[in-house]
Amino acid sequence: MSVTMSPAHLAESIHAGRKLTVLASFWAPIEGAGLTLFRSEHIPTSLFCDPASSLSGIPSSSEGRNPLPSIASLESSFRRWGLNTDREVVVYDEGRGLYAARAWWILRWAGIPGVRILDGGMRRWEEERHGHAGGPGNFPHFCNVRPNPGQLPTATIDDVKAHRGLLIDARDAERFAGRREHLDLKAGHIPGALNIPARSMLNPDLTFRTPEQLRSIFADAGITGGEGVIVYSGSGNHSAQVLAAMEIAGLGGAAHYLNGWSQWSADPRNPVER
Repeated sequence: MSVTMSPAHLAESIHAGRKLTVLASFWAPIEGAGLTLFRSEHIPTSLFCDPASSLSGIPSSSEGRNPLPSIASLESSFRRWGLNTDREVVVYDEGRGLYAARAWWILRWAGIPGVRILDGGMRRWEEERHGHAGGPGNFPHFCNVRPNPGQLPTATIDDVKAHRGLLIDARDAERFAGRREHLDLKAGHIPGALNIPARSMLNPDLTFRTPEQLRSIFADAGITGGEGVIVYSGSGNHSAQVLAAMEIAGLGGAAHYLNGWSQWSADPRNPVER
């Protein structure tokens, strides 16, 4: 199954009444503002997904800013969305795809195989004039799916410390180099990491680059397969987008250090490279 779906394909599928669950992963810095954005404008048939409560656990210095959600939280979200084995899931956000990528990775990790990212998100959907809806969103269908976590490879902080393979930092170059840091306790990166910014995976219109272009970017960094690779970012959003790009490029199998720099930098004993 393809990692992405085009807005035209999604619009045609909605109009044809095909079985889909469409999740709008909308986030805003003010609590509750993501839901307000959703209620003002979303793709028809969508259901709201709050990344902060549905795709993340409780932040802490020991676990990072956006740790994995609990199984109980996932079960509640699955019921609220009506996830069903006969319905493909399409995720999107209103921005550059980071929260859609996180939703894609979390759902795949939790055992949902049929998940696709709307390529270009809400911005591309509106540029192509497919129309939108307001209000509370669609009613969920019957849920017959329970979380089955661990379906995608992950890495702990101890795994990273023991790692001898390639380690990818998916944050932008300024944060990687330690010239700018406004989210975490220290600036810099994990020693030995390579910087492949998530933004480099995208075209100017925020759609993913072609598989050939993505393979070229990874090959330039010495990556020709996903096995033995660990990807991290600040707290699992940019890294999820790079992992999605690796899947598109046919380089699946990389592990996700989801706790990322937010966990690493919180411990003063951990070395920092700038």
